[in-house]
Amino acid sequence: MKRWVKWAVPVVVVVALIGGFVARALSARKQEQAALGTARAPAALELSPGDLLVLHPQPFARTLAVSGGLKAVNSAVVRAKVAAEVKSLTVREGDSVKAGQVIGQLDTTEVDWRLRQAEQNAASARGQLDIARRTLENNKALVAQGFISSTGLETSVSNEATANANYLAASAAVELARKARTDTQLLAPIAGIVSVRAAQPGERVAVDARLVEVVDLSRIELEAAIAPEDVGAVQVGQAATLQVDGLAAPAQAKVVRINPSTQAGTRAVMVYLELLPQPGLRQGLFARGAIELERKTALAVPASTVRVDQARPYVLAVVDGVVRQRGVTLGGRGSIAGSLERDSQVELAAGVDDGATLLRSTVGQVRDGTAVRLTAAATSPASAAAGR
Repeated sequence: MKRWVKWAVPVVVVVALIGGFVARALSARKQEQAALGTARAPAALELSPGDLLVLHPQPFARTLAVSGGLKAVNSAVVRAKVAAEVKSLTVREGDSVKAGQVIGQLDTTEVDWRLRQAEQNAASARGQLDIARRTLENNKALVAQGFISSTGLETSVSNEATANANYLAASAAVELARKARTDTQLLAPIAGIVSVRAAQPGERVAVDARLVEVVDLSRIELEAAIAPEDVGAVQVGQAATLQVDGLAAPAQAKVVRINPSTQAGTRAVMVYLELLPQPGLRQGLFARGAIELERKTALAVPASTVRVDQARPYVLAVVDGVVRQRGVTLGGRGSIAGSLERDSQVELAAGVDDGATLLRSTVGQVRDGTAVRLTAAATSPASAAAGR
């Protein structure tokens, strides 16, 4: 028993010493972490003037995005009206033509022979008609003298009517052959520019074969498909601004027609916008832009300012030097009249008031409650005007 006590006392002393050292080390570690935490305390986020946007009512145009291909209002296709060989075709793609201008010729050999045949048939029918008429006149005299019965006269009348009908049919065939002869000459139906040359001299073409296409670039339209839920706000006469591929300057247009029927399958409604004349417009170019539906005064911000990473859209407002999230109700999309900003604008219908200071998207993601430091330049009237 005494031996056990003799060994236990040193062990207890050693354990006590170790516990003291551990407690002292933990205390020192806590003090070090506290000091380190104090040293790493985040400073206020500094904002440049371009990071802030001050809300003010301003002219806002609610718009509807549209896109589609350009198409000439007036275009025409020259087709072969008779089956023949292409004798000549004097125009190529890019050539300008006038209405009624001769642009080609089909071979007339077969047509000439058909016309001659029709004229001979008409001459034969004319001779048969003359014989039938003389016979009818003679039979009328014989009936009056009692030499033949009235039945023979009726036969002569019927023969004369048949011969007359045959002559009229032959005469019509002559006119059709003459028209076919005229149709061998190819004429431009409208004034414009040749866009397609689909045949070459020496090629035999069938009836209604496509030979040349002419487009009039003086009137160009955009065909845009509009969703059924949006077409109700579109009206004839509304202005639009379009960006056409290949053109640096935007093109101005207006709504001229709205299709009364929807497209099969998509149920979209075709809306036609006529572009103002501008150099460089071509049929088939793709254009995108927006129709101005309504103009009013509203609180509007660039669309990128609104955060959508949560269930409800929100903006980051600066309130007393601290960032606060503000849920907002969005209105229509559009643009600011006279603004040079390319970012599309969105109306803030509710959630923020006039004069509120918001963070732009250039700041990135900032947590709610983050302290910010506003420089003098950022809060000056000049910067507020820049944020409008």
